[in-house]
Amino acid sequence: MALERLPGDAPTDSIIAAIRRDGAAIVENFVSQEIVSQVLADLREPFDVVGRSTENDFNGYTTLRVNSVLDLSDASVEVVGHQRMMAVLDAFLLGHAQSYLMGSCTAIEIHPGEQDQALHRDDTIYPVHLPGMELQMSVMWALTDFTEENGATRVVPGSHRWVFPREPGPDDEVVQAPMTPGSALFYLGSAFHGGGANNANTPRAGLVNTYCLGWLRQEVNHILSMPRETAARMPEHIQKMMGYSLHGGMLGYYPTDDGRVPSRDMKGGAMWGWQAD
Repeated sequence: MALERLPGDAPTDSIIAAIRRDGAAIVENFVSQEIVSQVLADLREPFDVVGRSTENDFNGYTTLRVNSVLDLSDASVEVVGHQRMMAVLDAFLLGHAQSYLMGSCTAIEIHPGEQDQALHRDDTIYPVHLPGMELQMSVMWALTDFTEENGATRVVPGSHRWVFPREPGPDDEVVQAPMTPGSALFYLGSAFHGGGANNANTPRAGLVNTYCLGWLRQEVNHILSMPRETAARMPEHIQKMMGYSLHGGMLGYYPTDDGRVPSRDMKGGAMWGWQAD
């Protein structure tokens, strides 16, 4: 079995249908090579300087990771807030929330010699399991070629329908998601997946973003981890997904002396929920 592969201009409904069926799907050439090349260039120094700071048994010891990518690459805005990507997210997350947030934004470079990452579900960061309700969704963007040899992401098709606490066993099929730069792998938070072993001679790099229901706490506190000056440069829809927004008119409320939640224009950015100095 292989995950369905769709062209970048495929109808959004076709992408959604493939994900609903298998728990994941690949959309090829979803963003331009120019954007991919710029993001990768922006991340080179951070990878080399701080990429080993999160090494552990789960993340690996031959894999570089960098967080808060929006603060490191202005070009990553075109990936993190990709409009057609968000149309797919809407179908899975807006049925149970009025909006969704960016949970994490992480660049990952798997180097030769890395082993298979443990298969896991991203939504296990939350202490509940609600059948039929996706708490979050992830999108892995290929910044370099993803191949079976260099560690393309592994996915267990259909695992999003498994009843908790079932986990993958030796008889369950695991497939990889080879991709060319600019392609995207969508997978549900309830789908088992993991990074692949890199048996090649070169690394593979990707940018993975998670998006969670707007009434959940984000995996990363972007308001604290992202400088205000960086957030102010972001488009409004990115700012809102970072957490500068309310859910349902109440969650995230920040009252000022007059009881209102103002917007603040800072270098052209509407910063929701910030109190003026």
